[in-house]
Amino acid sequence: MTFSVTKQRSLWWTISAAVILGGLVAMAISWTRPDIGAPLRPGLDFVGGTRLQLELDCSVPGNCDGPIDIAEVREVLVGQNLGNSSVQLLDKDPIARDRQIVSVRTQSLDVDERTRLEAALEDAIGQFDPQATQIDTVGPTLGRQIFTSGLTALLVAFAAITVYLTIRFQFDYAVFAFVALFHDVFVTMGIFSILGLTLGVEADTLFLVALLTIIGFSVNDTVVIYDRIREILKRMPEAPINRIVDDAVNQTLARSINTTVTTLLPLVCIFLFGGETLKYFALALIVGFITGSYSSIFVASTLLAWWRERHPSKATPVAKDKPQPVSGEE
Repeated sequence: MTFSVTKQRSLWWTISAAVILGGLVAMAISWTRPDIGAPLRPGLDFVGGTRLQLELDCSVPGNCDGPIDIAEVREVLVGQNLGNSSVQLLDKDPIARDRQIVSVRTQSLDVDERTRLEAALEDAIGQFDPQATQIDTVGPTLGRQIFTSGLTALLVAFAAITVYLTIRFQFDYAVFAFVALFHDVFVTMGIFSILGLTLGVEADTLFLVALLTIIGFSVNDTVVIYDRIREILKRMPEAPINRIVDDAVNQTLARSINTTVTTLLPLVCIFLFGGETLKYFALALIVGFITGSYSSIFVASTLLAWWRERHPSKATPVAKDKPQPVSGEE
């Protein structure tokens, strides 16, 4: 039994459009939020400033009897003239469930200002464990440079992939592979925008690295399917394009699924056990790899079939590759 991807292409496109639209709405809301001011909640790497991650010392009797009150933390920040700071209560450790951690991202603070802020927070919510305290500071100029460099890398990668696909295949192949790449990037960004609004998840430099990895994975999967479409076109140039695309997808489906699943297994382990630094980097790759496989199978291939169905002259571009009979042969 073969699977026809082209018959339900309207369904696949509707699912993609709905997910992308939801992400765009979340990005628009994030942009209007004064505490975010961007499509995604920017990490310290991009905006600059100081981030303090403080953990209550639960070895002190009564120090961890109740959860940290975020309202009290904000009152302290207002008293320190840091009312526009971002406050986040981190997830409790799945093993040591008595951990109480607060993360504060604010403007750049010198040593004295950080000391005063930490002392005021201790007075309000309890004693902190000095060994678990984390402090990061990034200047705003460096943050802008990191963002510009990351965005440039993304644009160069998109351009290089488009040129490669145009040379290896044809321009319409490249266009729809490019659409699939944008699809994967927008879905990943949209989901992280939603997570930024609901859970305070930030996009940092590792998120840009994840996007670059995602487009490389996605285009690889798309190239495999397009290569099979081209091979079938050479053998059966008169066959309906929908049948050719369905055959190509069915012949590569097991390979695509196996590759994606084996890639996701270590990423899921990193997400669950890899620590706070790599947690959302792994999540971005998980979302992107699943989306990349989906777009290669259900978006890039069906768009090509739809286009060539309406431009049948483009469905037989391989006549120049057919061997010409030698004089005297039949």
